[in-house]
Amino acid sequence: MTMEPGTTPMTDAEREEAASQLVDRFSLWSGAAGLIPVPLVDVVAVGGVQLQMLRKLSELYNVPFTDNRGKSVIASLAGAIISASTANTTAMAFGSVIKGIPGIGSAVGALTMPVYSAGATYVIGHVFMKHFASGGTLLDFTPPDYREFIKTQPARFRRKSARAADSSSPAAGSP
Repeated sequence: MTMEPGTTPMTDAEREEAASQLVDRFSLWSGAAGLIPVPLVDVVAVGGVQLQMLRKLSELYNVPFTDNRGKSVIASLAGAIISASTANTTAMAFGSVIKGIPGIGSAVGALTMPVYSAGATYVIGHVFMKHFASGGTLLDFTPPDYREFIKTQPARFRRKSARAADSSSPAAGSP
């Protein structure tokens, strides 16, 4: 159990639950930012959402945070995600750029960018949850240490998304 200055003690389980909810919320916001119809502006907006998520996770785990260091570790983690999941990252960039093609480009971009933006944010959030929970900081973050963990996250995101969709749809056989 750890204690933040001026607050009641928070157990590790409570911190993990709060962090998981925070990552889920920012993943949704990234998906919304992925809907921005202007090519590359959507990518910048998603990056801003991810930076804000990292700031909030840092606060939750009592890890010192600076914007410059946050941008740097997100960029380095994006490189690790690219090497662990080239197809997904290429599709995200393609989804953004294709928005510039009138008609079909807008439709394809609108379908792909929100999913890939939310998924990438989910992966980044869970990597930092794991890193901060183990006592890590932004200064000692090394993306290659999380390569195997990163590879498992897209499947977790898909399962979680499918469960959320199932729970929000009407039950089978309901009028």
